Amino acid sequence: MIGVAPPAYDPAAPTTANTLPVGAPATVRAYVAELLRRHRRAFLLLLLVNTVATIASMVGPWLLGDLVERLADGTRELHLGLTATLFVLALVVQAAFVRQVRLRGAMLGERMLADLREDFLVRSVRLPPGVLERAGTGDLLSRITTDIDRLANAMREAVPQLTIGVMWALLLLGGLVVTAPPLAPAVLVAAPLLIVGCRWYFKRAPAGYRSEAAGYAAVAAALAETVDAGRTVEAHRLGGRRIALSEERIQQWTAWERYTLWLRSVLFPVINMVHVTVLGSVLMLGGAFVLQGWIDVGQLTTGALLAQMLVDPVNLVLRWYDELQVAQVSLARLVGVRDIEPDGGDRELAPNGHDVLADRVHFGYREGVDVLRKVSLEVSPGTRLALVGPSGAGKSTLGRLLAGIYAPRDGRITLGGAELSRMTAERVRSHVALVNQEHHVFVGSLRDNLRLALPHTRSGPDEEASTAAQDAALWASLAAVDADGWARALEDGLDTEVGSGGVALTPAQAQQIALARLVLADPHTLVLDEATSLLDPRAARHLERSLARVLDGRTVVAIAHRLHTAHDADVIAVVENGRISELGSHDELVAAGGAYAALWRSWHG
Repeated sequence: MIGVAPPAYDPAAPTTANTLPVGAPATVRAYVAELLRRHRRAFLLLLLVNTVATIASMVGPWLLGDLVERLADGTRELHLGLTATLFVLALVVQAAFVRQVRLRGAMLGERMLADLREDFLVRSVRLPPGVLERAGTGDLLSRITTDIDRLANAMREAVPQLTIGVMWALLLLGGLVVTAPPLAPAVLVAAPLLIVGCRWYFKRAPAGYRSEAAGYAAVAAALAETVDAGRTVEAHRLGGRRIALSEERIQQWTAWERYTLWLRSVLFPVINMVHVTVLGSVLMLGGAFVLQGWIDVGQLTTGALLAQMLVDPVNLVLRWYDELQVAQVSLARLVGVRDIEPDGGDRELAPNGHDVLADRVHFGYREGVDVLRKVSLEVSPGTRLALVGPSGAGKSTLGRLLAGIYAPRDGRITLGGAELSRMTAERVRSHVALVNQEHHVFVGSLRDNLRLALPHTRSGPDEEASTAAQDAALWASLAAVDADGWARALEDGLDTEVGSGGVALTPAQAQQIALARLVLADPHTLVLDEATSLLDPRAARHLERSLARVLDGRTVVAIAHRLHTAHDADVIAVVENGRISELGSHDELVAAGGAYAALWRSWHG
C-alpha cells in the first residue's frame, strides 16, 4: 500500500459532500474549552486519582532499586519483610486508584458525550430550515450516526486516557529526575526520532481523516437517496446509474481509508524504535555513569525500570492522540453548526405590520443559476394570493422565500418592513407558517403531535383546568380540518399512540394533523404548498372550504396546482421561467387571454 499514492489531496468528496460547515479550529478549541469548564471538578478529580495511582506505581521500582543498592553495598540486613509489605501496600493503593481512574474517566467521557449530543441536537433544530434542506440527507445522517459513534469512543476513552497518559509520563519523568538525575537526559536521545515521526504523521493525518469522513458522508448520501427514491429509480430504470454512482463514491472513500491506514503503518514502527532507543540509551549511558561513579547500581536499576515504564504512557498518548485525529474531524463536523447563525441575524428586528413585500428578488440553488429573477410582489394583509404556473417555473421556491425558509441572493423580502432574512427563525415562525405535502407524524400520542404547535405552558394550581382547555383547543383544531371524526374513533382518543409502533395513520390523516397544527399555531400569514395534495379532489375541496373559515382574515399564499384554488383567490400571480408574467384576479386574467386564461381553458377542457 505504500506504493499507492493517496488521492493527491484532491478531496472531491469533502467539497461536494459537506453542505453544513465543518467547524474551524478556533470553534473546536472553544467548544472543548467550554466542555472542560462545565466538567472541571470531574476533570480535576480524575487528575488527582491518576496522580496517586502513578506515584503508587513508582514505589515498586524505587524499592527494587534500593534493594539492589543495599546488595551492592554488602548489607546483610535487607529487611525483606518490610520491603515486601510496602510493595504489597503500593500495589493495593495502585489497584484501587487505577480502578477509580477508569471509573472517573468513563463517567467524565459519558457526561461530555451526552453534552455533545444535546448541544448538536439543540443547535441543529434551531438552524433555518433552508440550511437543513440544502444539507441533504446523507450529510445530516452521517453526522448524527457515524460522527457521533466515532466521538463516543473518543469521549469515553480518548480524552480521559490521553489525560492519564500525559500525567503518567510527566510523573515518571519527574521520578527519574528525582531518583537518578544524570539519567534524565538519556530519555531525550529518542526525542528527535519521535518528533520527526509524529510531525510527518500529524501533518498528513487530519486532512486524510477529514476526507475519509466526508467520503463516507458521500456514500451515505448516495445510498439514502437511492433507497428513498427506490420506486422512481425502478420506474425509470436508473438502477445501473445509481449503482455506478455508489461504487464510485465507495471507491473514493476506501481510497482515503487505505491512505490513513498507510499513515498508521508508518507511524507505529517509528514508535517501537523510540521505545527501544529510550531503554537502550538509559542502559548504555547508565552503565557508563556507574563505571564513572556518577550514579550507583540502585539508581541505574530504578532509572531503567522507570524508563521501561514510560513505554505504556507514551503508547497511550500516541494511540489516543491518533484516535483524537479521527475524533477531531467528527467533532469539527458536529460543532460546525455553531458557525452558522441559527437565528438568522438581528435579534431585535421585528415587523411593524403584516404586509409582505418582495422587491426585485433573485434566487438560485446553485452558484450562477437563478431560479427566480427580478421578482417583485406586494401582498397586503388579509389577501389570498395564488401562485400558478407550469411545473418548474419557481412557484414553490417563491413560496419558501415568502415564508422565510430561504434568503434571496439579491433583493429583499420584508414582512411589515422588516427583512425576513435578518429576523430570528423563532420570530419568523411566529408570524409566517409554511405547510407543504411533506408531513411527519412523530412517535408518541396524538395529543403530543398536536401540542408541538402550542406555546410551552407551565403547570400550576389550575393545571387540570388548563389541560381541559388545551384538549378542547386540540379537538377544535381537528374539527376545523375535518379530522375529529376519525380521531374520536381511536380507542384512546388523544392519548392514542401514533407513528412507528403505534396506530398507522394514512397519508391523508397525517396531512390533516399538519393542518391542525397550523390552526393551533395561529400565524397571521400562511404559505400553503400542495397542503391538500394527499386528499382526493372531493375531500380536498371540502377541506379547503372548511379551512377557509379558519383562514378568514389571514394572509394566505397558496401554490395552486388545482386551479379551483386560484379561482377562489383575491389575487393570482402567474409564475413562468422564474418571473411573474401576470398579476390580477381570476376574472381579469381570464379576460386578458394570456397564460392564465390558457391554463384555465385546458384545465376545464
